[in-house]
Amino acid sequence: MLKLKKFKFRLDKVLDIKIKNEEESKLKYSQAQNRKKIVEGKLENLKSDYNKYFDISEVDDIVTQKITLAYLSSLSHSIKSTTIEVEKEAVKVESAKIEFIDKQIERKSLEKIKEDKLKKLLKEEERKEQITNDEFALYAYMRNRPEFV
Repeated sequence: MLKLKKFKFRLDKVLDIKIKNEEESKLKYSQAQNRKKIVEGKLENLKSDYNKYFDISEVDDIVTQKITLAYLSSLSHSIKSTTIEVEKEAVKVESAKIEFIDKQIERKSLEKIKEDKLKKLLKEEERKEQITNDEFALYAYMRNRPEFV
């Protein structure tokens, strides 16, 4: 039968490093996505608060209206800065995604090389086994055939 035990891929250590790098990159990507979601949630809360206090016509007291206007101005400024922060996080997510995809491609390339080497070894083992079987069949045929003299 086939002897796969002797198959030793010389780049196994490199492949292990590539897998480790891919996992680290995957972790960075998911962390970047989580940070972006947190900032987006913060932005949604700010917008919700802004919409909640936007209608100052309901407030009768002028002092309260001024306080509300100052609060709305502060919210507006916070919304702008948070929007910029969301855009920065989106860029970081995209960068992490590209890095993750690159690491994945590197790993898959090495795995493909390993797979090809294994297929080549299997094919060679099958060829040797077939040659051995053919020789046995030839010897059996030669032993069992009547001699024509």
